Amino acid sequence: IMSGNSLLFLPNVLKVYLENGQTKAFKFDNTTTVKDIVLTLKDKLSIRAIEYFALVLEQQYTDMGYGWLFAFVLKVCIHLQTIILCLHQVVQKKDSHDYRCLFRVCFIPRDPMDLLQDDPSAFEYLFLQV
Repeated sequence: IMSGNSLLFLPNVLKVYLENGQTKAFKFDNTTTVKDIVLTLKDKLSIRAIEYFALVLEQQYTDMGYGWLFAFVLKVCIHLQTIILCLHQVVQKKDSHDYRCLFRVCFIPRDPMDLLQDDPSAFEYLFLQV
């Protein structure tokens, strides 16, 4: 079942929500990784400081209210290069239709002014998020 806010836009098409209210759709197969999606977003949004970003799964409303499940996967994929989680593994999990995928700043820079100077696009995204 694919609801309006589910992970999948269509079968094998991931819907990612951006901070500006837009969504981006990504077709994937059994070899597509979370890292692939993040690096594509990096290019499309002209972000250089990708180390601050991650894909986040937001649990839709349940009896317990809203919940967050932070996907640590990006940090693992980009920095350790050892564990690669494929998208088909994420969407095949039970209750995956209860989540939506967001592109978020998850790791705050020590000095946001340095981020502004080094990567104005990443700084703007952080500004929109907070």
